[in-house]
Amino acid sequence: MRFWFGQNTIAKVFKNRRLRWNTIYLLATTVIAIVVAFLVNWAVGIILLLLGIIGLVMSLSQLQHLAGETEQYLSDLTYEVQNSQQEALLEMPIGIIIMNSKDVVRWANPYMVKYFGDDIVVGDKLENSVPELAKIVEEHRDDSQPAVVTWRDRQFEFRYQKRFNNIYLMDITKYEEINQRYINERLFLGNIYLDNYVELTQGMSDSDVSNLHNYVTSELSDWADKFNLLLKVIDDDNYLLLGHEIDLHKLEERKFKILDTIRENTSKMNSPVTLSVGISYGQTDFIKLADTAQRNLDLALGRGGDQVVVRAEDEQARFFGGKTNPMEKRTRVRARVMSHAFQELMNQADQIFVVGHTNPDMDSMGACLGIRRIAEMNDKKCWIVLDQERLHSDVAKLLFQFKDYQSIEDCIISPEEALDKATDKSLLVMVDHSKVSLSMAPKLYERLTNRTVIIDHHRRGEEFPENPLLVYIEPYASSTCELITEMFEYQPREGKGLNKIEATAMLTGIEVDTKNFIQNSGTRTFDAASYLRSAGADGQLIQYFMKENVDDFMERNHLIANTKFVDDKIALCVGPDDKIYDIVTAAQAADMLLQVEGVSASFVITRRSSDTIGISARSVGDYNVQIIMEKMGGGGHLGNAATQIKGHSIDEVKQQLLDILQSKDDTEETEE
Repeated sequence: MRFWFGQNTIAKVFKNRRLRWNTIYLLATTVIAIVVAFLVNWAVGIILLLLGIIGLVMSLSQLQHLAGETEQYLSDLTYEVQNSQQEALLEMPIGIIIMNSKDVVRWANPYMVKYFGDDIVVGDKLENSVPELAKIVEEHRDDSQPAVVTWRDRQFEFRYQKRFNNIYLMDITKYEEINQRYINERLFLGNIYLDNYVELTQGMSDSDVSNLHNYVTSELSDWADKFNLLLKVIDDDNYLLLGHEIDLHKLEERKFKILDTIRENTSKMNSPVTLSVGISYGQTDFIKLADTAQRNLDLALGRGGDQVVVRAEDEQARFFGGKTNPMEKRTRVRARVMSHAFQELMNQADQIFVVGHTNPDMDSMGACLGIRRIAEMNDKKCWIVLDQERLHSDVAKLLFQFKDYQSIEDCIISPEEALDKATDKSLLVMVDHSKVSLSMAPKLYERLTNRTVIIDHHRRGEEFPENPLLVYIEPYASSTCELITEMFEYQPREGKGLNKIEATAMLTGIEVDTKNFIQNSGTRTFDAASYLRSAGADGQLIQYFMKENVDDFMERNHLIANTKFVDDKIALCVGPDDKIYDIVTAAQAADMLLQVEGVSASFVITRRSSDTIGISARSVGDYNVQIIMEKMGGGGHLGNAATQIKGHSIDEVKQQLLDILQSKDDTEETEE
């Protein structure tokens, strides 16, 4: 029977688990029935045996028929699948290239061949026949996700299957064009603010105010029409701007020359108007778009105005303009409002911590002493957070004087002590800086992130605390000590005022930052200095603080001896890579180089620590050193800026600076 029905049939039956058990069950039942029949009656047993044999033969015959049909079905299905696979490889709209381990092309499907043109690639290394594609393979060989690449003026979704050395390319040019069109037609929102319009129009006749406003509006309207923008007048000094992102790219390419045009033309009218613009893009939510645009405008104003800030949410900002020194526009009213707001915050706090920047100077220390005195006048405990490990000679001399002022000396604590004392109701005051990375106590800021006040005179940078309770940033002020001095006028009269050492330290901070009232000095600067003198500031003690020791003097002169000139207008001083210089020494060297005839800007590069290179940059106004330093991760003012770079050598930082200085600046080009 095994040979009659075939060995394969029996094997196929018993390969199927369900058929196997059903067959065993049927055979067992039949055998039992036959045995029982023989025991009862041999005739009945013979009949049942014959019937069992006939049933078994018929069952196996049927099973053989079913197995044959199943085998035929599977054979046909396998053929169709293989045929479909072959057809897919040949006809599917995806390019396939199969290579061996040495990147020799073994096969390419017809869809891929059409992109090769007359190039013969099969049998040759890919880098020989199609070097552009070979370069793409090398760049994306280890990518875990598909990459969008451009090849032969087409865009493809590229994937490299490293295990089999296969390349897959899907032409998505049409879809990328649709995506690019969508991006180009997304809306951007801008806020335009006339920085000094209110101050400028005070005292002007109605006709002159009208003429000035009409000119600015007309100039902005013509500019908007040229670039297909919608301009809406919101107020006398405020405009709304709306346009497509593709037009925003055109504005960026032309560096927003409208700022220079309006400033220069209104200057000829003896009414110089400057613009600040905040622009946001990249979103479909208009509420978020408007919020980001306003924050960008605040950033532009915080940096001194006369500039444009372009930024999408959660992206780095791009700055344009800012080539002029900011014009003073702060008022006594703002100083009074800020003073009262600060007083309210102090009254709600259980204690105040005031912290300056790393490597503190006299402006930073004077500001800390001023805040401590204001807190004491409001019956609040204030701690000065200071790391005393590395201090310049002037600050060290100031600390030595505190031995006669025990109340001040007892209030100076380390960052670690401050962190232990801080509570949820404590108030942190950051003075003379607004970047957490420059703070002397960054961990204290993390502890009091939502309980922070910022008082500073530097231009606001892109790095900025997220949720400060109060921000008093005035780039028009000479120093932070000047800002804090003005706040004393609005403090409780019954409180004890500044003592001699506090007034002296604050006046020293003003003199250091103004180079003895030569730079960045206004009428408000002299008013603050007069107040401090009346409070007991000691001129002789100031001279003592500002005197330098012989070692510092010789070290600075030795540093200046390494100066070389770039284009005869830029002094570049580079210290040796194996010597660490104090930050004040480098800054003083940069200041002294500006005194050389014909020098418009100076840069001093020195090693500040084993892993940090610092640059002190100064300018008389012809160069915006702030923008140059921002490109290297720093910031500051137009004529006074700096940066610190980690993980590089002196020569690498020098070359990076030279590349920036020697790159062509096309900001003087006019819009077409």
